[in-house]
This record gives sequence, C-alpha cells and structure tokens, in this order.
Amino acid sequence: MDKLLQSVKKILQDKPLGSIQWFVLYQSWLGKTYGEMAEASGYGNNYIKEVGSELWQDLSIALGKRVTKKNLHLALNNHLQDEIGNQENQIQPKFGAESSLEMVSPDFFSASKIEFPSGPVALGSPLYINRPSLEELVCNEILHPGCLIRIKAPRKMGKSSLLNRMIAYARERDYQIVYLDFQEADQDVFASLDKFLRWFCINVSRQFNLFPCLDDFWDIEMGSKVSCKIYFEAYLLQYVNDNPIVLALNEVHRVFEHPNIAQDFLPMLRFWHEQAKQDETWQKLRMVVVHTTEIYIPLKLNQSPFNVGLTITLPPFTLKQVQNLALRYGLDCAGNSEGVKCLASLQAMVGGHPYLVSLAFYHLCQGEMTLEVLLETASTPIGIYGQHLRELLTLLQREPELMSAMQQVIATDEKVELEVIAAYKLESMGLVQLNGNQASAMCELYRLYFSQQLGKQNDANASRKFLS
Repeated sequence: MDKLLQSVKKILQDKPLGSIQWFVLYQSWLGKTYGEMAEASGYGNNYIKEVGSELWQDLSIALGKRVTKKNLHLALNNHLQDEIGNQENQIQPKFGAESSLEMVSPDFFSASKIEFPSGPVALGSPLYINRPSLEELVCNEILHPGCLIRIKAPRKMGKSSLLNRMIAYARERDYQIVYLDFQEADQDVFASLDKFLRWFCINVSRQFNLFPCLDDFWDIEMGSKVSCKIYFEAYLLQYVNDNPIVLALNEVHRVFEHPNIAQDFLPMLRFWHEQAKQDETWQKLRMVVVHTTEIYIPLKLNQSPFNVGLTITLPPFTLKQVQNLALRYGLDCAGNSEGVKCLASLQAMVGGHPYLVSLAFYHLCQGEMTLEVLLETASTPIGIYGQHLRELLTLLQREPELMSAMQQVIATDEKVELEVIAAYKLESMGLVQLNGNQASAMCELYRLYFSQQLGKQNDANASRKFLS
C-alpha cells in the first residue's frame, strides 16, 4: 500500500491530492463501491463518483493510458513494474496502441451522442469538470445549521452546474429543497418590496406543498420584512418536517437592478443567517445565493449578506482542466505534446471560459475543422463563436453606456477605471475581469471581436456625420 501511495504521488506530482481524493483512491484499491464510500464518509454518492471520475482522468492523462476504478490494480501495478524493472521500451508500444477515445469511456464518444453545450451540465455527465476544493467546500458548508453560501461568477461559468450538484448532495441527505430563480419573476413583481416579498413567500410555500396563507401573518403596520420573517418563523419553518431546508436562490443579480428591493431584501437574508446563531428554528434553514456580479447597490457593512458566510468564486479552467475536458470529449489533441500546445492557445484565446472551451470541443468532435482553423476564425462572424459574439454585441447596443465602457476597455492594453455599475454589468456579461473598478477584457477573443465590430461602428458614425 505504501508503494501505491508513493507511486501515485510521483504520477500526480503537479496536482497533489486532497483528503477526499486519497480516501476514494484507497477505498477503490480495497474494492469498495462508491455507495459504500459515501456511507462511510458522509458525502453524497454523486459527489464521490465525481471525485473518482476526476481522479481516474488525472491518472489517465499522467500515465498515457486509460485508468478506471475497475482496472486500477492492473494500471498501477504495471506502472510500478515499469519503474522497478526499467521496462519502458516493452510497455510503451502497448500504451501507444490505445487511442485517447479509449482512455475515457468506450462507446461514449460518438458525435451523435454529444449534446450541444447549453445550460447546466447534467448530473452524472462525464463532461462535468470537477473542481474538488470547491465542491468539497460547498458540500461541507451546507451541513452547518443556518449557513449562508454565495456562488459568484459571470454568465455560463458553471454556477448552475455546481448548484445542482450541491442540491443533489443535499437531497441524498434527505434535506428539503426550495429553488427560486429570480429570472422567472415578472417585472411587475419588483414594483414594491411588499409585492416582491409576497411573491417570494408564495413560491416557497407552494414548493413545500403548503397553502400560502399570507394574510394570516401579514401586517402592514409591522412592515413587509417583519411580516415575511414571521411568516417563515411561525408558519413555514413550523409546518415542514424537521429535516434541514436548503433555500437556493438563483440569478439574484436580477434583484440588484431594483434598489428599492435590494436595499431591504439582501439585509433581510443576512438577518436570517444571524438569527440561526441563537434560534433553533432558523437553524433548519441553509441559504445559497447565486449571482453573476458583485452587488452595486450601496449597503452598510453590517447589513450586507456578502461579507458573511462562505463565498465561492468560480475561476476559469486551468490548462490541466482544459486538457482533462478534451480527454473526456475523446480528442486526440489531449494526448500529445503538440496537441497540448494547441490547447494552451485555445485556453489563452477564450480565457479558460468553460462554455467557450466546451463549444470548441463540441465542434472539434463533429469533425468540422481542425483546432488551428478554429482558432484562426474564432473572432470572425463565420467562426464557431459567431452567434455567441453577436448576442453579446446586441446586448451592448441596447445600453449605450455599456457600449461606451467596452470601447474604453478595448482601446488600450492597460486596465481602465470604469463607472461602478457599468463595470459590474460588463463583468456580469463575462466581457471584462475586474480588479476593483479597474477593468480589462476577459479574453483575447472578446478583445479581437469587439475591436473589429466597434471600430466598424465608429467608422460608420464618422461617415454619417461627414455626409450630414
């Protein structure tokens, strides 16, 4: 067993394993099932499977051959014999005969079976790139009574995919789930705080299969926030069973657009979180807040829910993760040094953005073009990102102040200080990365495309002025 541990440490020397990865490796070596591991560790079955999947992929990349839970003994014993007996020349031909398609999962990688990247990655999908430290943090935190978790990242970075896995983990522990997406709320809902909080309470009630008897608890004299608190405290949290409740609030940045709502609703969430420190009733509630950008409504430090609890910021993919995903798509470029150089160029072009990387791999799997051609045409209207880029351009054209801010960003290679709301909205769209109010283009793809498009618009405007 000691030889196994030392061997794996050497194989994965650039990616040290955490405690949960060592646990899955050791238990797999002993022949335990994922279900048995989940029961022994307290983690959810799906989470353990994803940790295992990530581990086998890392070993596959490092060894240059397919490693699975089933062939772990054989793969590592062969590697140990290779080290001890110095038999590289005998074993290498056998490794070389295996294609990268075989390295991951037989029969999975067929172009007709791979879905177009759109929306969250399905639970159990091999195309989900696990970020063990983040998943582990979220799954551990949700176990704490009264916890508040915040997941922040621009559009299409994987927030909903992570949220869905956390929800699946909570469900496996028999937690009750309430999921609200603020994108579903009609514009009229944001007309007043009272209307918004009543909408909020009605939706939560219906997910608990409880009749929304708001009028029995709502008191205009006490105000909407206090009425909402009483409704939760005296009704919802009393009439559901004793299992913990996960209140998952997605697309919360929609609330930021309505200062009359945000300035009361967000401090209310913080107050509920703090109530759990002294009130057992509120300890049943665990809140998860998901949004695309920092809040740009001024709140007092002691009222903001965003300086308490656990904050998770989703980073872009590293080159190792890009290579891992390419391997899962069955792409040959994942298994050789020249291919990895091309993958590094792709990562640089799109800034490691998960959706943009997945879109590239989807098209490469269809055999439509080579990676070199994909990169050459990436920022043009005929490239694979054409529709995505046009959608972003349309959004900018609807808000002249954002268009002006983006022009400032791409006009220089230096960071640019932008007006706060414009900066945060561009960050929410994924167009810029921020350091305070200092903004720079999120990736080379956006810088090239918007330099071309906004340059054309400036030329057209100049021509119109000349002609008039």
